[in-house]
Amino acid sequence: MAPVIHQLWELVVIAVGLLVVLGGVLVGLLRGRGGAKKDAPAPRRPDVLPGVGDDAEPPRDAPKRPVQDARSVDTLPPEAGLPELAPTPTPERPESPAGRLQRLRARLARSNTVLGHGLLALLSRGGLDEEAWEEVEDTLIASDLGVEASTELVDKLRSRVAVEGTTDESVVRGWLREDLLALVDPTLDRSLADSRVDGRPAVVLVVGVNGTGKTTTVGKLARVLVAQDKDVVLGAADTFRAAAADQLETWGSRVGVPTVRSDRDGADPAAVAFDAVKAGAELEADVVLVDTAGRLHNKVGLMDELGKVKRVIEKQSPIDEVLLVLDATTGQNGLRQAEVFAEVVNVTGIVLTKLDGTAKGGIVVSVQRKLGVPVKLVGLGEGPDDLAPFDPEAFVDAILA
Repeated sequence: MAPVIHQLWELVVIAVGLLVVLGGVLVGLLRGRGGAKKDAPAPRRPDVLPGVGDDAEPPRDAPKRPVQDARSVDTLPPEAGLPELAPTPTPERPESPAGRLQRLRARLARSNTVLGHGLLALLSRGGLDEEAWEEVEDTLIASDLGVEASTELVDKLRSRVAVEGTTDESVVRGWLREDLLALVDPTLDRSLADSRVDGRPAVVLVVGVNGTGKTTTVGKLARVLVAQDKDVVLGAADTFRAAAADQLETWGSRVGVPTVRSDRDGADPAAVAFDAVKAGAELEADVVLVDTAGRLHNKVGLMDELGKVKRVIEKQSPIDEVLLVLDATTGQNGLRQAEVFAEVVNVTGIVLTKLDGTAKGGIVVSVQRKLGVPVKLVGLGEGPDDLAPFDPEAFVDAILA
């Protein structure tokens, strides 16, 4: 009996031992599965380099990703080469003012045959009686010289002819030239404010009604100044005419001149003008040209708005020049415009546009006498360099050619 009990105990001990071993194996297997999710480091992908927040350096044995396998980066095929870049526009070099004056005679001669050839024909035909002198005076008035200036010129010529007793064409031509030149007045200061004053840019305000070519004149004037090596800033303060700012900016970009403008139609013109003058000071420009509106789309009067522009600019800088742009073909009708503008903004100079074709040269004398300010620039055509400084002698010689 004792041997049997002893064998049973041995079997129990062996069974318990097997259970312990199996239990340990099972626990180890279960613990290994759970720990892999929580504690084991994630395997490193061999095809990805460390980024921000990863290891500072990749393992030495980590494979490097070749460029051709980097699908996230767009690369050019080897044969494509680099794309061609658009060439940077080269600013135009405008024609010098001296070159423009060479075209003055021909342009004016074509447009002033009434004042030139017609008048000389009358004076040189001989036997000038009262009726003939009245015809001379009518011819002068028809050339937009004005009644007062025409009467003055006829009286001088009549006295000379009577005293000298000659009707020789060359002699009469000389007298007519002298008297016309005196009426045009070569002693007037026709220089432009185009240089820095007391460490600041000169400020030029350009005014005039729509249709006179005002914005175009500002662009052409910028070309005149650039040809003289001046640093120019344009101010697009005509904010009420559609595309006026675009037009001015195009003129400026052609010669490398910056334009200060508003991106909103109907913006405050005075604010744009103020910003332009400020920009000119910051850029250390020589001159700031400010284009203004010729009409408004609201109830504010044009002259009131121009007065405001003037006052706002003067809070930052004096205005050195006010140029009034007049259409030469309007003749005497443009003189009333000139008077109204002069009352508001103190006009210092006249720009006569379209002084070719149907324009009559006598308007030069009329507007100067009416306002007491000189014609400083004349527009002779549609080309970008057809704005020229006014030269009294060249003008008189042209209309008598």
